[in-house]
Amino acid sequence: MAMTIGSSGPGEVSLARALTRTALAVAPDRFDAEVIAKAKICLLDFLSCAFEARNHPWSRQAIGIAREVGDGATVIGSHTRTSPGDAALANATMGHGLVREDMHAASICHHGVVIWPTLLALSERTPLSGATLLAAAIIGYETGAQIGRALFTSDLARLYRPTGLVTPLGAALAGSYALGLTENAATSAIAIAANTSAGLNEWPRAGGSEMYFHPGFAARNAIAAIELAEAGALASETILEGEAGLFAAFGRRPAPDDIRLFTGAEPEIMAVYNKPAPACNFAQTAAQAALRAAREFGSTDDIATVAIRVPEAAARYPGCDSKGPFHNALQAKMSIPFSVAAVLTRGALEEENYADIDDPRILRLVERTELQSAPDLSAAYPANQGAEVLVGLRNGKIIHHRLDNVIAATPDEIRSRFRRAASGVIGDKPALYLEELVSNCTSLPDSRLIAARCRLEPSGQRLRPAS
Repeated sequence: MAMTIGSSGPGEVSLARALTRTALAVAPDRFDAEVIAKAKICLLDFLSCAFEARNHPWSRQAIGIAREVGDGATVIGSHTRTSPGDAALANATMGHGLVREDMHAASICHHGVVIWPTLLALSERTPLSGATLLAAAIIGYETGAQIGRALFTSDLARLYRPTGLVTPLGAALAGSYALGLTENAATSAIAIAANTSAGLNEWPRAGGSEMYFHPGFAARNAIAAIELAEAGALASETILEGEAGLFAAFGRRPAPDDIRLFTGAEPEIMAVYNKPAPACNFAQTAAQAALRAAREFGSTDDIATVAIRVPEAAARYPGCDSKGPFHNALQAKMSIPFSVAAVLTRGALEEENYADIDDPRILRLVERTELQSAPDLSAAYPANQGAEVLVGLRNGKIIHHRLDNVIAATPDEIRSRFRRAASGVIGDKPALYLEELVSNCTSLPDSRLIAARCRLEPSGQRLRPAS
């Protein structure tokens, strides 16, 4: 049995152990219908992104390094079966490949793009009921969100990728719960996962593509942490609050002692929103406000100035204030000025906005744009992620639109884009069957059916629904 080393003091329980103890006591049927529905739609959205992004270069690269294992875990939208860790890396990379993954604003993290690949890979190693899969995911969101809320500031997020630092811990506890690990082993899994926390935010400036792999590393590391703990690896259970623990190392401050699971009015997964557009979280609301403004002028030639007001966290996040030069679409997707200019130019908010990053009409507006940190919007963040766009026309008119919060993609929109993406890879009927599996997940005796139905047969033929 895995043990943990280190102590919080006589009679004290470490933060990692306290989180583990709460998580392992959760019954699969604890959560109400609204919370379960949210988890299902987050899973469907993850699968949608993975199917749609599977042919992007970063997706092909992650799939390409996976080692074939005859009866291994599924790589979504391919015939590849590989180790759980390699499958988790590839699937998480694909799920992040559009920059349209789900978002938890208070922790500045994309939890689902790590949790779902981890759990799906583990479900093919050890059969899990659908109810257990969903409960484990909700625990993972809760854990990562609570730790991320307490750890991250805008200063820290300028250096380190929140998703890379926080999500390995949430996914490790989710997987530990799903597999029924002991308290000692699960505590060790969290502690080992914390030792893998990594991800630097140089990529928005330099134009690198490593961002796409951050969730992949996190998911693969979460599985490694779980399997090491299963094998009896020892870990420091004071990994969060210790003098060289996560908070001391990255936050340069003590860990708060009030990090607890499920103490709020509702689970943290309910604070997660699903992105409507394939761009940075912080660009979403401003782009939505710009879409409203775009309906009120004739031509971009009429625009003299563009002012964008956003929370300080948005203005300071790496790449969000960039006005170019843009060397790739990812830099454009991170840039609030580019996203707003593209919407004003094209009158739409969609993937095609980033297809031509050298469009002179867009770049002309980018040059005329001023990004401002707004105290009122900063005060409302992260509960609300508002933005204002003020378009100054040459005739002196100001077009002004404000949104107090981002408008999330609706469940119907998520289902629609899932059907489009999945049908193009596995076929119409298999896509509808897969959607039904997710919808009926709570009654599934074996959730590995979900992962299996994302796979192509070795011949490249599409899987048929079970009769």
